[in-house]
Amino acid sequence: MSQTLLQVENLTVRFPLPGRALLPGRTRFLTAVRGVSLDVRQGETLGLVGESGCGKSTLARAILRFVQSEGEILFADAPLPRKGPSLRALRPDIQMIFQDPHASLNPRMTIHDALAEAVLVRRQITGGELRARVVELMEQVGLSIRHMHRYPHEFSGGQRQRVAIARALATEPKLIIADEPVSALDVSVQAQIINLLRQLSRSLDLTLIFISHDLAVVKHIADRVAVMYLGHIVEIGAAPTVIGAPSHPYTQALVSAIPEPDPDRQRERMVLAGEPPSPIRPPPGCPFHPRCPQALPKCCETLPELTPRAGDAPHSVRCIL
Repeated sequence: MSQTLLQVENLTVRFPLPGRALLPGRTRFLTAVRGVSLDVRQGETLGLVGESGCGKSTLARAILRFVQSEGEILFADAPLPRKGPSLRALRPDIQMIFQDPHASLNPRMTIHDALAEAVLVRRQITGGELRARVVELMEQVGLSIRHMHRYPHEFSGGQRQRVAIARALATEPKLIIADEPVSALDVSVQAQIINLLRQLSRSLDLTLIFISHDLAVVKHIADRVAVMYLGHIVEIGAAPTVIGAPSHPYTQALVSAIPEPDPDRQRERMVLAGEPPSPIRPPPGCPFHPRCPQALPKCCETLPELTPRAGDAPHSVRCIL
């Protein structure tokens, strides 16, 4: 079994709310991530899925120490520093690919300069050696080196995302967090980027956290899948188990929405009632019970634990059913 690279224990992220508090001296908070625990092994791809607003991007930013959090994060068997020079020294090892590649690239820098800048974070090289490394990165992501002196606006959305991937690879990271990296792309281009990330993860032994609201996309790249709802992990396990035989009603609803290309194998669509509850005033008990078609009276009283289920592969579910 691969060594654990990232371990998250009881991670909670709260944001203070503006406006007058209900009581003097008492600040109201929005809790975006609620006691999340998970691990990511070296060389695997963990898919993190859920509706918009469920806390998956906030979880990613907490892992990167972009936002303050409570709980423990271990990276390569050592506590991840919260700030200061020790955290800056680890920045090259943990990189992020953002949803909007155009916003993540400096419009005044050519692609060569953008990649060279990232390379120099890890390697102090110049001249022909630096150019050779830039060429290598561009070839790894399927870009023509003839275009290295172009600017970001001269590329398509898919090409810009390839540049963003190359820039993330430039620091030779141990972990890459990809936050909705294909949601702004056409379907055909999405497939190309997914295949590229899958190829790179295998050839470079990359560890990847792939965030998406679309389980149909995640199923093509993830080794394991973690499903989030209202700040909680509600199901986590091997991708074939979570997608092929989901146990939590919320996961079942997500799986039912995956398009089935075979018209003779159409699955019954499970439509959830209402909208997700407000994270400012979450419901008591199980956060999913107001929308759950299988909810029992006790679901509105007690928050279930994330409990292992019997099976060959590790699989845990936060549900009393």
